[in-house]
Amino acid sequence: MNLDELKFDDRGLIPAIAQDAETREVLMLAYMNRESLEITLEKKKACYFSRSRQKLWLKGETSGHFQHITSIKYDCDADTLLLEVEQQGSACHTGNYSCFYRALPLDGVS
Repeated sequence: MNLDELKFDDRGLIPAIAQDAETREVLMLAYMNRESLEITLEKKKACYFSRSRQKLWLKGETSGHFQHITSIKYDCDADTLLLEVEQQGSACHTGNYSCFYRALPLDGVS
């Protein structure tokens, strides 16, 4: 796969889902641009693009909660990435292991 075959959006971003390589738990969703993806491939650590800060963000750089990459897959449309990672510490900025720790009720929303 050539990175040029990936479909980045009009802002140059592609969604990246981080998943625990062992448990398969979904940890977080972030975005990558081409540069952050290239850094991720080079360092074997997840690097994202922060939409709010408009800059690159090496996951764990300040917290020590790095995501060590075991594989990167892409979907059938080549517009979403799946990063399988060995998570060091928690993935979520709240301190939870996964960002997906809350649930909507299936019997209706109040």
